[in-house]
Amino acid sequence: MTTQKRLDLTVYAPALVTNDARTLAIVRGMERALPGLCLKWEVGKGGSPIELPQRDAWLVEATTRGKLPLLCNGDESYPVTVSGRGRAGRLCPGGQSLLDVHAELPLDAAVIAAAGEMLDRVAEGARAFWGHATPDAAALDIAYQTAPTLEGPPSPRRGLPALKLLEQIRAPEIPYFLGWLNYWSPAAAEAIGFPDPARDAELLSRSRSTAMGGWVVQLTDAPLDLDNPAHLDALKRAYERFPEIGGRSTP
Repeated sequence: MTTQKRLDLTVYAPALVTNDARTLAIVRGMERALPGLCLKWEVGKGGSPIELPQRDAWLVEATTRGKLPLLCNGDESYPVTVSGRGRAGRLCPGGQSLLDVHAELPLDAAVIAAAGEMLDRVAEGARAFWGHATPDAAALDIAYQTAPTLEGPPSPRRGLPALKLLEQIRAPEIPYFLGWLNYWSPAAAEAIGFPDPARDAELLSRSRSTAMGGWVVQLTDAPLDLDNPAHLDALKRAYERFPEIGGRSTP
């Protein structure tokens, strides 16, 4: 498999139910957003792709078992994957069970150009509360913000704020953290107070509303690179603007 830079795309949505059509909407949304993408291979044992001649029917059957199994594009030199897993309520904000949908794509010009639309389509196909798309290098730094760690007190990198564990956040609508591209459903936007025209002019210049009334908010013009002082400053300013994110505004 390639070691090229990757884009991590994740959305957090209500748990799957019987005969749930959202898994098909998620996969088809990715395919529509990125020209030429076809996700009709299952990732088998050892990581080898197995073609699915009846992909949609296979996906519908898997959904009845509460799953969005790992799908890929069948190209090991340019791997694109998507999967979803349930998260038990006791480990989730507000005690509500969730579906976490996670996709990984090469961080190249085509994916960068399509990333905003893809996040929009995946999030709204999943009826997600919120989501993000972030380069994997920045996502690693962001992961260090979760608090507390097994080793003790939180140790965020680069002066970023410490964030609470998922189960310590009061409601699923509240984003756990910020990424490069951020999807906020209408409920999430209301929970964090976005948009405020007087305070969010810069963010609004890189934002667009979605068909379902949510927002895709882009923190920086280029993919987030926390070795770039301007990008790191933009991320810190966004955390200052939205203290609710990561459960920081509640004890």
